[in-house]
Parts: sequence; structure tokens; C-alpha cells
Amino acid sequence: MEDLGPALDGCGCRRIYPSSRKRKFMLLGNKTLITVSLAIFLAPITAHLAAQDLKTVLAKLDAAAPNFHSTSANFEFDSYQTDPVPDKEVQKGTVYYARHGSDFEMAAHIDQENDKPVPKIYTFSKGVFRLYEKLPDQVTTYKNDKLGGYLLLGFGASGQELAEKWDITYAGEETIDGVKTEKLELVPKDPAVRKNLPKVTVWMDTARGVSLKQVFDQGEGQSRVCVYFNFKFNQPLPSDVFTFKTDSKTQFVNR
Repeated sequence: MEDLGPALDGCGCRRIYPSSRKRKFMLLGNKTLITVSLAIFLAPITAHLAAQDLKTVLAKLDAAAPNFHSTSANFEFDSYQTDPVPDKEVQKGTVYYARHGSDFEMAAHIDQENDKPVPKIYTFSKGVFRLYEKLPDQVTTYKNDKLGGYLLLGFGASGQELAEKWDITYAGEETIDGVKTEKLELVPKDPAVRKNLPKVTVWMDTARGVSLKQVFDQGEGQSRVCVYFNFKFNQPLPSDVFTFKTDSKTQFVNR
């Protein structure tokens, strides 16, 4: 076939075709433009849907709260430190919560630390937070009037109670141990609390008003992951779970 020379356009000028590399960049540029445009367009819609989802989740917690009276569960608390030296501490035991109207009690009975028997009991009752350490036989009392509202986190708290203390972001659904949960990211509204606890993430079982998992960002390279399982709801709790026995040798410390 005779070579007709370079292709000409309608004006008799030489037609220049972009190279395959240039065409690829042009296509990528168009795709990027479309993606960015869609992201800008969809952002308000996504934010609106997230706000609606959060409103729904808080309403479910409002509905579950009146039916929450007591619960017990096994737990594992994993505390992490990345700075200055990486470290991890694992605590295992049983937690108890009870609520009667505005009255609220909590106790965490720690049986093991790093697989060694180290019995401790944390209690919050009648507005007072205490730690009983059996081995040194010492009771430490912490005076903090604001503490109770934060201890209630994820166990019987209504959506309204959460919204009063936290700025809340809805982070979607996740399934934990076969249970559908709603993931919420919480930032304390109180600057004094936020200084030591920048953010908490909870995975809420909204039907029962409890969290199956909590992650506490404590800042400065420290965090704690709390996992709860083997729940028992609205059953009579042992009468002594919110107390502990002391004697004449017990040391008492106030902080």
C-alpha cells in the first residue's frame, strides 16, 4: 500500500495525536476530577446521614436505659504504653453495674494481672470512688464529683446522658461476637477531662444499652482496650459486690 505521508486534518494541517502516555494522564486527570467532584458533592449528604444515624442510635439508648437495672460481665482490660518504653498490662475479672433511678453503683473485681493473682476491687457507690488492694491491704478513696457520669459510660447510660458529657461522632456498624453494635467516637466536653482523656471509642449494643468494647485514648502514648463478655442482665447481684472487708491493719489513703 502506498504511504500517503502524515495524516492531515480538514484544513490541510498535520493532525497531531497525543501519545498513549499523554492519553493515560488525561484519562487519570479526568477520573481524579470526577472523584473529587463527587466527594465534594457527597460530603454534605454523608454528614447528614451520619447525623441521622447518630440521632437514631441515641434514641435507641434512650429507650433501653429505663430497662437497665443491673448487669454483670467478665472483662479483659489491656493497657498499652508506647512511650517512653513499650509496655502492656492485662487485667481480668468481673464487673458489676446497678442502677436505681438516678442512683448508680459500679464495681470491678480484678482477679489477675498479667496472669498472676493480684486481687483488687474498684467500687463507685454513693458518689464515692474507692480502690481496695488486698495484698498491701490498702483502701484509696478518690474525691471527684464528676467521676460517676463517666463511669456510667456504656452501661445503662441514655443517649441524652452521653450527649450531655461527650461530643459524639457516629462511626458505623460492626459485629462483635455475633452481636451487631454501633460504633461511637466520644470526645469529652469538659476540657479538664479532655486533657487526660482525649477520646473514647465504644461499640454499643443499643438493644441492651451496654458496650461490648471500649478503647480509651489516654494521650501521651497510653491507651486501654476493654472487652466485656458473658453478660447477665437484670439478675440479683451478690450483696457484697460493692463493698469489701477491712480490718484494723488496713491502711486508708485519700486523694
